[in-house]
Amino acid sequence: MSSSQGEGGGGEQVVNLYEVRRKIYPRAVHGWFAAWRWALVWLTQLIFYGLPWLTWNGRPAVLFALEARRFYIFGLVLYPQDFIYLTGLLVISALSLFLFTAVAGRLWCGYACPQTVYTEIFLWIERVIEGDRPKRMRLDAQPWSGAKLLRKAAKHSAWIALAAWTGFTFVGYFTPIRTLGTEIFAWRVGPWEAFWVLFYGFATWGNAGFMREQVCKYMCPYARFQSAMFDRDTLIVTYDSERGEPRGSRSRKADRAAQGLGDCVNCGLCVEVCPTGIDIRKGLQYECIGCTACIDACNQIMDRMSYPRGLIRYDTENGLANNWDSKQLLRRTLRPRVLIYTAILLAVTTVLFTQIALRVPFSVDVIRDRGALAREVEHDLIENVYRLQISNSAEVATTFDIAVAGIPGAFIASQAEVEIASTATRLVAVRVRADHHAASPGSNKLIFVVSERNNPRVAVREKSSFYIPLDD
Repeated sequence: MSSSQGEGGGGEQVVNLYEVRRKIYPRAVHGWFAAWRWALVWLTQLIFYGLPWLTWNGRPAVLFALEARRFYIFGLVLYPQDFIYLTGLLVISALSLFLFTAVAGRLWCGYACPQTVYTEIFLWIERVIEGDRPKRMRLDAQPWSGAKLLRKAAKHSAWIALAAWTGFTFVGYFTPIRTLGTEIFAWRVGPWEAFWVLFYGFATWGNAGFMREQVCKYMCPYARFQSAMFDRDTLIVTYDSERGEPRGSRSRKADRAAQGLGDCVNCGLCVEVCPTGIDIRKGLQYECIGCTACIDACNQIMDRMSYPRGLIRYDTENGLANNWDSKQLLRRTLRPRVLIYTAILLAVTTVLFTQIALRVPFSVDVIRDRGALAREVEHDLIENVYRLQISNSAEVATTFDIAVAGIPGAFIASQAEVEIASTATRLVAVRVRADHHAASPGSNKLIFVVSERNNPRVAVREKSSFYIPLDD
């Protein structure tokens, strides 16, 4: 807030630099896009709430066991050294976001973003308990009473129950959810599990119950840089001002042309259903999350007035300016930017999943014994000692054969096979011997070949060095 004296010195002007938040009461809307939005709500939540309860080989199908440093994704077991796969998934997610945004704007925000999804669910609970928009506004305007307190308490109880279950499910991806549930009911849950259940539950309750559009408008960075991914051929939620203006109310039987009016009846329903409270008739705004609620609402009014649908619709800036039809819009979809994004996305996806499919289900690390580089043994042989750390990613016990290559006549003088339990790591001491004259004195390249006993074609080759001392 700032103040300044008037010219006469007798007045003070107060300017508010920060606008007080105006609570938004979105009206319920039904239609084709609303049905799609709810379909995505059901799909995403069935996946989120259901995955931790699925089992695979006697353990959770999806589990990120941080303490054990293992990540289980159905039949795939990953270790920290497999972080490259997570990087690949993040790259695919980013490229998908770029592609979908270039084609049709904020599809992610409008249909699948957790903030949108949980706000939709919390709003549904609010409507069930407190009623639709007019009833909620009247309830909030009333003084506190027993009936109002009861409704508010019921709403927040339902919100908190859903938020707590959401936090419980989130932690169930890191701690087996059945174990976590047993610990919670027995009051034996660990401090970290308890903290994250409460923290994630509180964040869900606060973001979806109270902050809502503020998260999208002020906290989410995507709203700020989305314009860099838009162009004049990006499908966005638009208002056809050429058709709708000048707007004004009229009866259903009135001749709008004779009255000099456009198709917009100025009902304001597009504003009432908007979860961020914007007026789409003012043009594209960064607050618009592309939920298309205004399209469904406007189409309902157009049906009642017997006007053509599409006064508010998905369209492009070029499409509006040139009055393009759907076929022309579709042709402009296949423009260079979209084709480049698609090609890169397909290439990265193909490479990533090919690497996962061809991934060897175990890894080997070779560590030289630093206590002694080499020692002479019987029959003029030189021996080097190593430690092999073998990590078995498969969920079955596996027997591995150990061999060496790179130095003529080199052989394993210790046990050349080892059995490792499922998803276990074992450190194996290995002694390698070679003739004193098999290679030149000094450090020589040695290759360890570790292969599965039942499938020798599945093998890992790791480089090391074999040291031969100088002759006396």
